[in-house]
Amino acid sequence: MVKQVRQVTRTRPVRAEGTSRLAAVGRAAVAGLRSLGGRTLAMIGTAVGVALAVIVTGFLLYHHGSSRPPIPATRARHYTETDACLLTDRNGINAKAAAAVWQGMQDASLATHARVSYSSVTGEQSTANARPFLNAMLQGSCEVVLAVGGPEVKAAQEATRRYAKLGFVLVGSGSGSGSKDKAGTDNVAWVPADDGLRAGVAAAVKQAVDARG
Repeated sequence: MVKQVRQVTRTRPVRAEGTSRLAAVGRAAVAGLRSLGGRTLAMIGTAVGVALAVIVTGFLLYHHGSSRPPIPATRARHYTETDACLLTDRNGINAKAAAAVWQGMQDASLATHARVSYSSVTGEQSTANARPFLNAMLQGSCEVVLAVGGPEVKAAQEATRRYAKLGFVLVGSGSGSGSKDKAGTDNVAWVPADDGLRAGVAAAVKQAVDARG
């Protein structure tokens, strides 16, 4: 009688190499943290906390802002085709009288939407030297011409009859604010250089622009 002997093969346990590696990495990380000082750990914790706070705040602001209505576009200012041009001496609009005239022109521009600009006479301060600067305005797009300063006003006054279709606002000794030219020219308004210069210029420019609108 033959006995059958059953062979049992024992399975050897497989070492969990992956687990051992993770454990080694964890131990190294713990050792690294232990090597750091308490102050360093506190700084790292603070930095992580700040980063998380920034992320959360940005997330909340994004979702809150997405529900807000769109901001309307700023309306651009539209100007008319009328240009009011100022002729000054070499000091430009820095002089007291010229500064008041320029402010009055800006006030009139807000009311009429006319474009305003100025030009300064450089070089010799004389009527003869002011004429070329004035002619550039007269031959350009200026429909209302203003002048402040002795030579500049005189040069402009000489041109009022030749350019009857243009409006002139001259700063000087007229008979009153916004008065007509002494010679009877209807396209000229004189504004005295007193405390009411700014308001007088604004009113005269507005009237001249409206007359040519």
